[in-house]
Amino acid sequence: MTDKTMTPEDVVDRLRSGMTLGIGGWGSRRKPMALVRAVLRAGLTDLTVVSYGGPDVGLLAAAGRVRRLVAPFATLDSIPLEPHFRAARQCAAFELTELDEAMFMWGLTAAAHRLPFLPVRTALGSDVMRVNPGLRTVVSPYGDGEEFVAAPALRLDAALVHMNRADRSGNGQYLGPDPYFDDLFCEAADAAYVSCERLVGTADLAKEAAPQTLLLKRHAVTGVVEAPNGAHFTSCAPDYDRDENFQKLYAATGWPEFADRFLAGSDEGAYQSAVRTWHEEQTGEREAER
Repeated sequence: MTDKTMTPEDVVDRLRSGMTLGIGGWGSRRKPMALVRAVLRAGLTDLTVVSYGGPDVGLLAAAGRVRRLVAPFATLDSIPLEPHFRAARQCAAFELTELDEAMFMWGLTAAAHRLPFLPVRTALGSDVMRVNPGLRTVVSPYGDGEEFVAAPALRLDAALVHMNRADRSGNGQYLGPDPYFDDLFCEAADAAYVSCERLVGTADLAKEAAPQTLLLKRHAVTGVVEAPNGAHFTSCAPDYDRDENFQKLYAATGWPEFADRFLAGSDEGAYQSAVRTWHEEQTGEREAER
């Protein structure tokens, strides 16, 4: 089987400005943040981002890399509205296509099956139709005459997702309580790149958890990156929880200051080192107060 291992830099070398980029995870949970940070370092811009939005959206929006966002929300979970997303949106820095969560899921499903749309009941009678005047409805051809919304396919040029474990061939495993929709992101994309907490042998995937946790199949994955702590500061249960203290810092800090301290380094190692230094400073301050 093909060895698909890459570095974050290998991944972004395959991406281009102007692409439609799907980002897996949910809110501030199991986001492929190491890959998102690599996108920032690479200077990619004019992106259409498709995401159940969290700090991935906030980072890219604050840095001016997003032309259009397709999302049902942008949240940090424990902080309801992603503040850097909000600031960029209030300045009209990018276009927004806001879909409800179910329509978003069915849009990914349609793309995964290479269909132009799927009929759904969701959104009928809601403001989703008002804020998206381009949406269309279809009528059932089977005599009942029921009207549906035609949820458009969310086709992706590339997808970025994060798993707990993966093998070198691209099989990916989640160990937390929720798969989210990372498999749909990969299958809806022309190319899919998976970061993981740890690369393991294929046989070891079956030893760690039940077979149904093997969410990603190698045929839908283009490349695999081993990135320990690569979802930081989002959660990657059970490997680690969300870094709430750091998330509060992120939310309360102006973008230039945050980017200068934590994102100006040349690689992911520089980011992780800056985070460790910040935590050490916080520990020292607490001890000094005692």
